[in-house]
Amino acid sequence: MFRALYTAASGMVAQQLNLDNIANNLSNSSTTGFRKRRVQFTDLLYQNMVMPGAAATQQTTVAAGLQIGLGTRPGASEMVQTEGDFTTTNNPLDLTIQGSGFFQILLPSGEIAYTRSGTFQLDAQGNMVTADGNPLQPALTIPSNALSVTVGSDGTVSVTLPNQTAAQQVGTIQLANFPNPGGLNSVGSNMLLATTASGDPLIGTPGGSEGLGKIAQGTLEGSNVNVVEEFIQMIEAQRSYESNSRVVQAADEMLQQLNNLGH
Repeated sequence: MFRALYTAASGMVAQQLNLDNIANNLSNSSTTGFRKRRVQFTDLLYQNMVMPGAAATQQTTVAAGLQIGLGTRPGASEMVQTEGDFTTTNNPLDLTIQGSGFFQILLPSGEIAYTRSGTFQLDAQGNMVTADGNPLQPALTIPSNALSVTVGSDGTVSVTLPNQTAAQQVGTIQLANFPNPGGLNSVGSNMLLATTASGDPLIGTPGGSEGLGKIAQGTLEGSNVNVVEEFIQMIEAQRSYESNSRVVQAADEMLQQLNNLGH
């Protein structure tokens, strides 16, 4: 019965963390380029009261054994890589990656971060930057007198200048991808950092032979959070929490009965 108390408690703690993850997904349902996470659970140690395959007699062995599990724990929070819905904004600096890949962003620390959010702006020098002022990599500078900005599906950035009929190319956007995008480290502000689990970034041209997606100008990728699905997951987490709490209550009542035997 003491085992049941701790086993059920582990389930309650796991579902509490699961609910925390669901809350984070729902709170970011309108965040541009957000990737939802899904908690994965693993079972804990088993107490082998009778080991499977143990000798029952000299000629026979135990077929199944007797093992009692000690509960569950959250094993990982997997980042789901499905695309979010695309929204047309007609803003020439709003970019969407149609397919796999990430934009490269230079952080103040000197690290390169990666994001699916293509909400870019221009700083005082005309550099393409994020809302936090972090520049896109490779750096792209738009002339202050540019009449229009065009971004091709292959990442080619061209501008139209006064008194010129032909567009002038000012740079090319390169994308990065990873052997294991789920291993990226989320650090907030729509930014992800490479880790040993994600592998080294594979840099290439959008739509090229590296399998990177194409760029669409004037659109934004929304969050891939499905609100209805998250509410269903919330209900399941709540019911699982209630089930484990009832196990705790049942074990407590059995212990109470034992305490009353001497009265």
